[in-house]
Amino acid sequence: MNSDFIVGLHAMVYLHHKGATQRSEELADNICTNSGRVRRVMARLKKAGLVETREGRFTGGYSYEKTRTVTLGEISRAMGTQFADAGWRSGDVRKDCKVACGMGGYVDGLYDELNRRCNDYLDTITVADVERYLFKEKERRTADEHKRTRDNEDEGK
Repeated sequence: MNSDFIVGLHAMVYLHHKGATQRSEELADNICTNSGRVRRVMARLKKAGLVETREGRFTGGYSYEKTRTVTLGEISRAMGTQFADAGWRSGDVRKDCKVACGMGGYVDGLYDELNRRCNDYLDTITVADVERYLFKEKERRTADEHKRTRDNEDEGK
């Protein structure tokens, strides 16, 4: 798996959260990557119909319709993400040994099934779900920090 999926996911959640057109430089700053990379990923999301581009010298950028439901599976497919993959296969189809000649094909089928199951699972998670999780997590961390501060103050009394 390459990180294009992560860049695409981050951009989509940020666009959803902001609810307004964002320039590639703004997205890149939030994602902590360069704007060229963001433009490359966003072009793939646009081609898949997941984002729109707005033209304009000062108002141009990328937008996402908040009322639309986009799943992580759609982002994954737009990026061509393979979650399970290996550049090397053991064995050799020219060998007489059934293990040596069959292992590569078996592993290919295994990886295909793992990728299918990953995408099936990602189809159950929306961009809005990720945003909700992130903000609930932030609220929980803030509450934990406040509790620790109160506990430390109580210990000092």
